[in-house]
Amino acid sequence: MLFMLTNRTRSGLSAAQFAEMATLAKAFYAAIPPGVKLLGEWAAADQSHNYTLMEAPDLDTVRRLQAPFEPYAETTIVPVVAISGWTAS
Repeated sequence: MLFMLTNRTRSGLSAAQFAEMATLAKAFYAAIPPGVKLLGEWAAADQSHNYTLMEAPDLDTVRRLQAPFEPYAETTIVPVVAISGWTAS
């Protein structure tokens, strides 16, 4: 399944909290679980949000992967399908 994740860093984080979030992110990228693929990542021009297109077996997997980041970022997860013109593939 495909999922679009929108992440917004919570306001008011301390330097220590930013450092912890960075540590979590580095650990995630170093060991992306089998069955999970990052198909693209983007950041808003003002760096207020980032967007990830992720392939994962199911929504529970995505939620489990995002759970450690919950104290640091607000995340919206939307299941998506590829479209071409007006037709879903």
